[in-house]
Amino acid sequence: MKNSSADQNGFSGERLDHLAEFLKSGYVETRQLAGFSLLISRAGTEVARFMAGHADIERGKPIENDTIFRIYSMTKPVTSIALMMLVEDGLLSLDDPVKKYIPAWSELHMLPDGSADLSQAMPAPDMLVVDLMRHTSGLTSCFQRGSPVDDIYRQHNIDTRVRGSTLAHTIEQLAQVPLRFAPQTKWNYSIATDVIGYLVEQLSGRTLSAFFEERVFTPLGMTDTTFELPKDKVQRFAALYRTTPHKGLELIDDPATSDYLVPATQYSGGGGLVSTLDDYHRFCQMLLNGGTLDGQRIIGRKTLELMTANHLPGGVDLETLAVSSFAETSFKGVGFGLGFATTLDPAQCLLQGNAGDFFWGGAAGTYFWVDPAEELIVIFMTQLYPHLPRIRRQLRTLVYAAMT
Repeated sequence: MKNSSADQNGFSGERLDHLAEFLKSGYVETRQLAGFSLLISRAGTEVARFMAGHADIERGKPIENDTIFRIYSMTKPVTSIALMMLVEDGLLSLDDPVKKYIPAWSELHMLPDGSADLSQAMPAPDMLVVDLMRHTSGLTSCFQRGSPVDDIYRQHNIDTRVRGSTLAHTIEQLAQVPLRFAPQTKWNYSIATDVIGYLVEQLSGRTLSAFFEERVFTPLGMTDTTFELPKDKVQRFAALYRTTPHKGLELIDDPATSDYLVPATQYSGGGGLVSTLDDYHRFCQMLLNGGTLDGQRIIGRKTLELMTANHLPGGVDLETLAVSSFAETSFKGVGFGLGFATTLDPAQCLLQGNAGDFFWGGAAGTYFWVDPAEELIVIFMTQLYPHLPRIRRQLRTLVYAAMT
């Protein structure tokens, strides 16, 4: 554990040590997590860095500064930034209909409100690019279980994680499936960000991987963030675990044989990246800085302000508009922007923070938030699928409790 400059940057070192011990004794030593790493920075200065436990229990490898993690849905903010770079390039607008760029989607259908009868599918109003960004598109995903449309996704394996398939094939499949609801009317965590990745590829003429590398990762110095893990980095790749009732942690993705070592046939903008604590911190620092880092401008300041505002129709929170209970966030007092959730009212969330802080997480328990009011960045990395949502609330509580 390392606590570098807490007392000089508005934090109590003693309380941060309590946070580290809370995570270590409460989760690692009880074998609810194999290990974790946590980075806290403020105003561009690292305040604290804690890590404990194993990246790979079977091989006895501890969590290190350069451990590589599956970040899953923490890919979404990167993909959303990529699309907004193309908006800034003048290649599309948020209020464009999606069918302008995906002609196969010119005649999408939807289920009438409240219907579970697929035979009642009717023509859908236009889906806009902004609907993809804020998850009001009517699309869904194979892991949702609230609609017969979700069942179709599972039956036809409509999932960008499928090896051997392509984004173009996924787009073709989606053209044949009704939307779960009319665009702009509800919020549903979905495959929409993978469609955003497809738009980035079509409009830029590059693979999503190549676009990320050229326009985001190389300028930001993110040298370990990628869709496909090179062989010389496998030794730094963490294992993925799940909890079982009687056995504790069970290995479900061995880093030595993981699909991340195999060349991808499609790049999932919704969840395909691996990264490190320091790489993702550089991305977050760019966000906190208003779109720039070390002299490299990635995105415009006003564009980023637009992205982190609440874009839910009517200015409501997720609890008002969501049709499913699954997301990488709680719903009450939380809005959604263009690729991030954003806090609308800490009192409604019942969590410390500030209106305007923005955040997201990944399916294996990774999590970040950026609080511009406090110039604060917090990044948490672990590898547990499915993750334990309570850790994120505890992190919020304990980090803000340590502020002086």
